[in-house]
Amino acid sequence: MCGIVGILGRGPVASGLLEALKRLEYRGYDSAGIATLEGGKLTRRRAEGKLKNLEALLAKEPLLGPIGIGHTRWATHGRPTENNAHPHATDKVAVVHNGIIENFRELREELRAKGHKFVTETDTEVIAHLITDAMQNGMKPVEAVAESLPRLKGAFALALLFNGEEDLLIGARQGAPLAVGYGDGEIYLGSDALALAPFTDTLTYLEDGDFVVLTRHSAEFRDARGLPVERRKIKTLASAFMVDKGNYRHFMAKEIHEQPEVVARTLAHYLDMSAGRVALPFDLPVDAKKLQRLTIAGCGTAYFAALTAKYWFERFARLAVDVEIGSEFRYRDVPLEEGGLTIVVSQSGETADTLASLRMAKACGQKTIAVCNVATSTMAREADVAAATLAGPEIGVASTKAFTCQLAVLAALALAFGRARGTLDEVNEARLVSELMALPGFMAEVLKHEMLVEKLAHDLSKVRDILYLGRGTSYPLALEGALKLKELSYVHAEGYAAGELKHGPIALIDEDMPVIILAPTDAVLDKTISNMQEVAARGGRLILICDPRQAQDFARDAEAVIVMPLMPPDFAALVYAIPVQLIAYHTAVLLGKDADQPRNLAKSVTVE
Repeated sequence: MCGIVGILGRGPVASGLLEALKRLEYRGYDSAGIATLEGGKLTRRRAEGKLKNLEALLAKEPLLGPIGIGHTRWATHGRPTENNAHPHATDKVAVVHNGIIENFRELREELRAKGHKFVTETDTEVIAHLITDAMQNGMKPVEAVAESLPRLKGAFALALLFNGEEDLLIGARQGAPLAVGYGDGEIYLGSDALALAPFTDTLTYLEDGDFVVLTRHSAEFRDARGLPVERRKIKTLASAFMVDKGNYRHFMAKEIHEQPEVVARTLAHYLDMSAGRVALPFDLPVDAKKLQRLTIAGCGTAYFAALTAKYWFERFARLAVDVEIGSEFRYRDVPLEEGGLTIVVSQSGETADTLASLRMAKACGQKTIAVCNVATSTMAREADVAAATLAGPEIGVASTKAFTCQLAVLAALALAFGRARGTLDEVNEARLVSELMALPGFMAEVLKHEMLVEKLAHDLSKVRDILYLGRGTSYPLALEGALKLKELSYVHAEGYAAGELKHGPIALIDEDMPVIILAPTDAVLDKTISNMQEVAARGGRLILICDPRQAQDFARDAEAVIVMPLMPPDFAALVYAIPVQLIAYHTAVLLGKDADQPRNLAKSVTVE
């Protein structure tokens, strides 16, 4: 969740870039930098740490160019040093980047073989060299970008500045947000409307796969195929005190679409992606090898995140896990072992029942970890360790990006415990870290097919009851899907472990009952398919969420199929969460409900 800014101005732009970066500080960062063209030549200033360090450097060594790009970095690949700070540059191009380039290793080796010299530990540097390589082969900047973008895998937003091109900026978006702002003889680029608020209230948001060619008087948008497209201008109300919805109808929609970006940011905080290992930003508060049992507590969506994590801790760390609903846990006479560990999960860090569970665990002599989204919250302050989810402000009452960021943190913790307990070797750790790194790219891919979910929601908005089924980590996701639908649309829905179908819920199946089945290709897929066939045999309305192999084999039995990318099964729940969220959102909107503020619900539940 880095911050990106670009300005094509009429005078020196460094101070404007710095002001915009200050407005992005809420995202979190560990270094910052600015590049401008000085007499047509690329010139950079970068600094480790807070923006005041960059500001002091600019006071001593000012930049006076009328075109530039700026960046606040949250380290993913490589340490938070000045050398790794953005912008990264060659003699032809400078780039600032938000996101993760999954295939940077392969591209780096290919470019090294051609003689390119790399000087940082980052994935971003490969972008500059890839474009430079195309330009060395005779391409102009726009051609070089169009040639290079399809080779980048992952979720990213880019701003590009070219040596000798004093009236050209290029921006690109794949999964991470980016907007163009319009001024009087000036034009702007930013990852957040808030960053551009001092300069303009007129924006155009890039759609996924777009890139844009900017001059001081024009913005030419091209889609993922490289074809010219029109993108509409909107007025924004962003201010220093307001989080903006951008071009989305609801905050919830915006927050669903932010997930590739924020999950990437969260993973970067807990993984050393270059080394392929877990690198927690804190020490575990217990001796993992001696730990006999782990307790995880949460409420609502956070409870379902905890249920999902149970599978990971048991599999990777071989650790027995009790998952507790906060409102039940706090009132039971639970025999908690002194010196044991309780993890509490909460978006706000203020959820009353979960906070009481934390305090009960501490009173029993347990060590505690708080997985939460608000660093200043009570849980974060009172726990032995605060594990930040880094989702950024979540305005919609129904949790979306906070949920997937909770899952990302809990997955990293499960791997860390596995390594500490000796149940996960280095080879499998590297494999699993690689799988986690790929998740933001898969999430971005799923979001491209939102219109298919919206079409499905037209049918679901006409029913009274819906059943969600899943096995393994898809079972908690079935519970979450049903909860989201109930919260937002007020349509009755229930989530079940698919194997429990024949123990009661199958009595509900008829030609009017939609049954949504979560069926990633995992170790229990055959069992899930058997349950699906039980529904089909009784005339149930099957809606299948699965990868292309199952879609091909079973589409004839289903009323609708949402096709997901092929992916390893271990952490598929983070990706399969997106269609579950979109189903609930679009059904609610079609029914005329307020998706951001469902009736009777609050964002932070601070009472019993």
